[in-house]
Amino acid sequence: MRVWIEQHECVGNGVCEEVCPEMFAFDGTLAFVKADGGLLPQGRAGVAEVPADLIDKVIEAAEECPPGCIYLEA
Repeated sequence: MRVWIEQHECVGNGVCEEVCPEMFAFDGTLAFVKADGGLLPQGRAGVAEVPADLIDKVIEAAEECPPGCIYLEA
């Protein structure tokens, strides 16, 4: 599974980081996908593979996201 965030849709509530801090970070304004120890670029340029052990948490974060700006791809 792959994940990315469309930051132009983000409302900045940080729920994704609360649900799955291993995969998401909130910079105080916008949420970002994390990988390899850093924040990935915005939008589809910031696509990351989701480790198998985090799939359920990433799905939960996407479902909990109020504007639905977390995108998943099989």
